[in-house]
Amino acid sequence: MCQLLGMNCNTPTDITFSFEGFRRRAGVTDQHTDGFGIAFFEGKGVRIFRDNRPGASSPMADLVSQYKIKSFNVISHIRKATRGDVNLENTHPFIRELWGENWVFAHNGTVEGVRPCPDCHYQPIGTTDSEAAFCCIVSRLRERFDKKPSEKEIFDAVVEITSDIATHGVFNFIMSNGHWMIARCSTRLYYVTRKAPFSKALRDDDVEIDFSKYTTENDKVTIIATQPLTKNENWIKMKNGGYVFFKNGELVEEIEGTLPDNQSHV
Repeated sequence: MCQLLGMNCNTPTDITFSFEGFRRRAGVTDQHTDGFGIAFFEGKGVRIFRDNRPGASSPMADLVSQYKIKSFNVISHIRKATRGDVNLENTHPFIRELWGENWVFAHNGTVEGVRPCPDCHYQPIGTTDSEAAFCCIVSRLRERFDKKPSEKEIFDAVVEITSDIATHGVFNFIMSNGHWMIARCSTRLYYVTRKAPFSKALRDDDVEIDFSKYTTENDKVTIIATQPLTKNENWIKMKNGGYVFFKNGELVEEIEGTLPDNQSHV
């Protein structure tokens, strides 16, 4: 299974500390070696870096770490292929335009038999179930709303659409349009919100950072990950079937899952 990483915050923030620990799982501390990708929102634009080589050893991942891009919203993915060949077109995250905005999506799990209709505006480029599911989501949203609705309406519609897709398999995902971030837990997903007073964090590979040296008292940063990236922070484990909606680093809305834990998919 793949792994997910997301960041939503109220000030442009460097994700390098989290990304460095995350990419080690793509060939050093774990075997998610079938490609990596990361997307940074900047205004209306998105910088996306993808490689079908392992994230732990990819020169492109090295570039990302050295670049230290700051962003309000970031989505990253390391792949362990279950559907589709190991190639660039099957590498997450995926991107589509909706209502004049870039939407970015990454998925962990497998969903069976989910494809957009042949006449849908959005069609997959690669052969993964993940991209097909994303095309279904944005196609149904585009069909339902002629123009961009409120954030509440978007969240409710995404929950309805993806709850249906999730009946076809394991559907953990993170999605963002650059203003907010929505995540769904099907089997395993955690989040942690960092805010004042900031302190030190110890990554799971024993690298430490003192966030108080790089932040202000007004900063709020939420990190979402398949597995906690640090040892000494209070990561919240989402319940299966749950959704979260983050904006400016804060939890705006949550639907708590009601399904029992199913660790056999992890």
